Amino acid sequence: MQQENDQNGSSIEENIPGFRFYPTEDELVSFYLHNKLEEKRLQDLHRVIPLINIYEFEPSQLPKMSGELCNGDAEQWFFFVPRQEREARGGRPNRTTASGYWKATGSPSYVYSLDNRVIGVKKSMVFYNGKAPTGRKTKWKMHEYRAIKEELSTSSTHVIPKLRHEVSLCRVYIISGSFRAFDRRPVGTGT
Repeated sequence: MQQENDQNGSSIEENIPGFRFYPTEDELVSFYLHNKLEEKRLQDLHRVIPLINIYEFEPSQLPKMSGELCNGDAEQWFFFVPRQEREARGGRPNRTTASGYWKATGSPSYVYSLDNRVIGVKKSMVFYNGKAPTGRKTKWKMHEYRAIKEELSTSSTHVIPKLRHEVSLCRVYIISGSFRAFDRRPVGTGT
């Protein structure tokens, strides 16, 4: 498909106001994460949500590494994150960077599908500058999503959920001070 260009040479699609990549938690897990885990539509998925070990970078570097649909977003960015080697061997993931660390906050919660089935788990984290336990809390936050794979029990037809660890999907964002930050227009838009 050929894109039409305006007088300034930019594509018309880039200039349409009101469109923003804003998937629900259900869409993040049921479509994006499940397709990634099943290795479907990988080229399309990686254009939207790249595969990056985000723990190798400072949070402020991540917006520049985001997918095509998040490049202009001033508040949130999405990444597929591969399982770390130490996590694959049964250890805890290393969530430290050169300047700080991501710390889990609260208890993990479930992600539900539209038909009210548990399809994933969400863990919330905050980035701290410095070393634990004396680090300083920043405005950088993250939600890490993991998919649940349903497996049948051998003793009956009872379904036992199993968490998938191969890849997680992370929504990284900056706390803006607005209680409903994701519901409002992004900072820096002209309209």
